Amino acid sequence: MSKGTEIVTFGCRLNTYESEVMRAHAEAAGLGNAIVFNTCAVTAEAERQARQAIRKARRENPGARIIVTGCAAQVNPESFAGMDEVDLVIGNDEKMKPESWQPALALHTNEKLRVNDIMSVKETAGHLVQGLEGRARAFVQVQNGCDHRCTFCIIPYGRGPSRSVPAGEVVNQVRALVENGYREVVLTGVDMTSYGGDLPGRPSLGNLARRILKLVPELERLRLSSIDSIEADDDLMRLVAEEERLMPHLHLSLQAGDDMILKRMKRRHLRADSIRFCEDVRRLRPDIVFGADFIAGFPTETDEMFENTMRLVDECGLTWLHVFPFSPRPGTPAAKMPQVPRAVAKARAERLRAKGEAAVRAHLDSGLGATRPVLMETPTLGRTHQFTPVRVKEEARAGEIIALRLAAHDGKSYEGSRAA
Repeated sequence: MSKGTEIVTFGCRLNTYESEVMRAHAEAAGLGNAIVFNTCAVTAEAERQARQAIRKARRENPGARIIVTGCAAQVNPESFAGMDEVDLVIGNDEKMKPESWQPALALHTNEKLRVNDIMSVKETAGHLVQGLEGRARAFVQVQNGCDHRCTFCIIPYGRGPSRSVPAGEVVNQVRALVENGYREVVLTGVDMTSYGGDLPGRPSLGNLARRILKLVPELERLRLSSIDSIEADDDLMRLVAEEERLMPHLHLSLQAGDDMILKRMKRRHLRADSIRFCEDVRRLRPDIVFGADFIAGFPTETDEMFENTMRLVDECGLTWLHVFPFSPRPGTPAAKMPQVPRAVAKARAERLRAKGEAAVRAHLDSGLGATRPVLMETPTLGRTHQFTPVRVKEEARAGEIIALRLAAHDGKSYEGSRAA
């Protein structure tokens, strides 16, 4: 192991972004011989994997200091502090502060637990990350936390209340990244479509995106991470229709396609809302491609209810599916509901994933022979504006946008060749 700070990241894109912030703070402070685990609490399995990785790291690096942070550490700090392998546990608020990474505070202390009440945090500062290691696109955090209480989700207790980064700070970060050579920026957050509700004038996510594109004209591609379609504002819808630099790819937090399950999840939309949103967006931007998150086997879900979710894939015209079999998370209302047998939940998840794989193949079929601008992530792998992966044999430069003819596909990605 290097004598610097190694960071091991679990979970979402926001965690990936925050790991880079922590890396910069640790390097600036001169913190060395430390391994930081940035954990995820979205499922009990995610927490189990983090514990397993921590134990392995201690076996392989007996002399290193092990620091644990992230959502699982915020929600369940005492359990991580109780692990013999762990030297320090810090909370989600503390991890973003430069002073937390000073060696005197991070290592040379008898205090093993440093986690505050995340519900008391009222602001989210903008943290500039000059790109992410090994990535052609950069992520900018615009929002953190969540005010909703979906019955399956522990994340609000790990992230705290919804809070937004002021638009001026976001614009400055995007401008700095573009000046640093990045062609695409992805806006990210925990509940991104709630952006601005805590700021003066209550600017919307659509307003923020419009300001970025207007004030940073050099930015070639702006992409949004996961959004809650029921919160999409009018300005965002107009931007989808009018602005080619906003990429035609939206990932939706749908979770289910049955109204009773959606109500028991305490979601704020019904299946008809999802269908209507996708139809409206596709009318505004015919080349749009949708992704979606789904939970299979939610408590009380019957075969008929699950079939409603299966049908929603076609009715919404979804392509990229992220499917999870339901896993009860202690501390959530859903964990106390009548459970679907684990084997049934897993089988339903497999069916839904197969449905998604068929949708991807249909999407790939529809683009064969076309020429598309592709942002290269590595010398041999890039993505189209619709986030479709394209592999090439002739190496290109990571970060370059090149025109590729989509010549063939293997059901997962295109094989591309440079356009003549």
